[in-house]
Amino acid sequence: MNKNGLIAVAVIFLLIIGMFFVVFTNNDTKIDDDSHKKDESGSDDETPPALGNITSFDEAVNAFNFDFYRKLCDNPANTGNIFYSPYSIFTALAMTYEGAKGLTAEEMKDVLHVDQSNDSFHLYMQSLYEYLNTNSKYNISTANALWVKENYELLQDYENIITTYYGGEATNIDFSDPVAAADTINQWVEDQTNNLIKDLVPAGAIDPVLTMLILTNAIYFKGNWEIQFDEQNTTEREFTKSDDSAIMVDTMSLVDTEDRFNYTENDDFQMLELPYSGGDISMIIMLPKDGRSVDDIISTIDKDDYAAWIDEMYDTELDIYLPKFKIETSYNLNDYLTNLGMTSAFNEMADFSGIFGDVDIFISDVIHKAFVEVNEEGTEAAAATAIIMAATAYPGIEEPARIVFDCDHPFLFTIHHKETNTILFMGTVEDPSVE
Repeated sequence: MNKNGLIAVAVIFLLIIGMFFVVFTNNDTKIDDDSHKKDESGSDDETPPALGNITSFDEAVNAFNFDFYRKLCDNPANTGNIFYSPYSIFTALAMTYEGAKGLTAEEMKDVLHVDQSNDSFHLYMQSLYEYLNTNSKYNISTANALWVKENYELLQDYENIITTYYGGEATNIDFSDPVAAADTINQWVEDQTNNLIKDLVPAGAIDPVLTMLILTNAIYFKGNWEIQFDEQNTTEREFTKSDDSAIMVDTMSLVDTEDRFNYTENDDFQMLELPYSGGDISMIIMLPKDGRSVDDIISTIDKDDYAAWIDEMYDTELDIYLPKFKIETSYNLNDYLTNLGMTSAFNEMADFSGIFGDVDIFISDVIHKAFVEVNEEGTEAAAATAIIMAATAYPGIEEPARIVFDCDHPFLFTIHHKETNTILFMGTVEDPSVE
């Protein structure tokens, strides 16, 4: 190769080296820029912890909710008002599920719709727990506690999961005195629910010898409507119950205003969102149309329907009539959960070896109590769940001109966290006059 040829080759080689240098430098700069952006987004502020993309597990909570709700409504004894907290029940069961093994774990997985030891699910529960306890826009809180038989200890791995992801603390307690033990636990529940939930755990549910562990969850919420009802507009109006009998009830109203609310409807019902001040939590009301009933909605509703209907809502003006109501409920959930598929958990076939290790335990009772009051200012709601575990043996669209949303007959409602679409409370109003 002559001299000119060598020079040409050298020039090409230097150009190639230069191109690689530019590409590498740009990529390196991009990485640094991205890292800088990430640091900025993670800047310290006092806002509640964001749930980010950890939203898919609301489907587990909501799927469990609608499965459970149908079982609750199928019971002929539950013909009146219904109210409970799917979040509370789900959380208490999830803490129990963390220690389940074998068939018991498989059954609970099918009921709760989550895989055990799922890091993403743990992060979801942790983030939602932190959100509910640090959000200054609402008077809302939740708490978990484990009450462990005196002189026994939980497995360290299990206790670490409960502490880290559920914020739950374990306390040793003397179950040999059921009355004193129940008083201690019930006082904790009252303290966590602004004294609304009392006597959650009856002393008779505690076996002085066999009771090993009681898991408890409590949730409390008090929020003012973003657009409040004027007390002067509250009047007695007729409310027709499912049996076609009519009663007179105090009914709030927002009529002929320019206020706008999220709304949708289909052939079966109207759906309205009433936001609480702060914008993150709201009440969703599903009002059956003429010829339809609450049962028609219950028979088909699931998590996907619920999410789709919320997505279909649009902002509009409408006239609203909503009865004031207060509901207090108490449920033993054993049969409902067994009917959902949690069979082995309630008998001597249960495997909760991930909790104590060498002590065979099963669920003896799942108890739930709830309270809600809705008036012109807003809503106050609370609920608590206790799971009592015993040893199997002694242990060594186009906007319409005007819509009327008249809750003058039974309706469903939820109170949910909007960012994750997680249902915190749910109920049916069959008779607003009954407390």
